[in-house]
Order: sequence, then structure tokens, then C-alpha cells
Amino acid sequence: MPRNQIAEYQIRRWYVQEQEILTNESYQSDEGAPLRKILIAAAIKNPYAGRFSEDLGEIVDASDKLGEEFARRIVAALGGAQAESYGKACVVGIAGEYEHGNAFITARFATPIRAVLPGAKEWIPSTGKRSGPGALIDIPLAHMGELYVRSHYDTMTVHLDDAPNADEVIVAFVVATRGRIHARLDGPKAPELKAN
Repeated sequence: MPRNQIAEYQIRRWYVQEQEILTNESYQSDEGAPLRKILIAAAIKNPYAGRFSEDLGEIVDASDKLGEEFARRIVAALGGAQAESYGKACVVGIAGEYEHGNAFITARFATPIRAVLPGAKEWIPSTGKRSGPGALIDIPLAHMGELYVRSHYDTMTVHLDDAPNADEVIVAFVVATRGRIHARLDGPKAPELKAN
């Protein structure tokens, strides 16, 4: 199989972006480790660009295979660190519908990713939009094991310098290694994450 293909998906480019955050915006630190936010994304040819279809099976049906490759890349990027929060997103090129992007990031895509992240049991926050090359998107994050842990509500702003083309969809997934630096709101505390 060509290196730019997974199942029926044609992939033009992979993105890996990482932020390492040492203090909050006021230069206040805490006793925890730095916060790492890691993005894995792919620019994928949209099989429905320029046409309407009631059935989106050309995207959905093999999205678990795409999720498996995302899972592999996420584990590699973490380098042995443990993720505590996650989020997903899509950016659809202008020849496609927002619905095409959503078809890529259903539970079928996300299940293989959850399977490699110990303690991942909560639903994954998501967002999306239509845009063109140079797109910016804010990807929401929430705790993987307890949705209402306020310290882990966060975002990662992602810049996609040359995508999506009109006939592409960007599929993106973000993991973070801890909650916000010096978070101090009341509410449920982050549970100890354990393997499922």
C-alpha cells in the first residue's frame, strides 16, 4: 500500500505540534510537571468534495483504521508520558460540507485511540468548521476519566499552514498530560487514571 494511504483514505500530509507550558499567564507555577499539549492531524482527500451524498460510508466505514494510525502516532509522540485529557476536531475544505468532517471523527474513529490511553472512558469533546489553507482552530480538551474535572478544561490552538485544500478534510486529535498550570477552581478532582 502506498505510504500516503490508510484503507481507502488518501493522506497528503501529517502534522505533529507540541506545546510545553511551564507557568500560567501570570508566570505562576505549581508543583506539577510542565503541561504538554500534543496534536496529531492529517490532511485527507475528501471523497465527497463537490457532491452531495445521503450516505457517508466512504468516510465512516474504515475510520477505525484511521483511528489505529492516529493511536500509534499519539503513543509515539507521548514518548512514555501519560495523557490526562483529550479532544478532537475537523476542518473541512470549501468544496465539502461540515458533515463530512464530522463523519471522520465519530466514535468508530475514536475507539482505537481510547484503547491505547489508560483510563480513557469519557466522551471526547470536539469541534469543527469549514476553512481553507492556513486555517486556525481551537480544539477543546476535557479529562479522559471524569468529564467534570474543571482543571482539565482547556484548548489547544492549532495552525495548519497549507491545509485544508478545497477537496480535503483535516482530522485532528489533541492529548494533554495534565490540567492547566495553577488551576484553582472548586469541583471534582482529577481521578488517578488506570488502564481500562
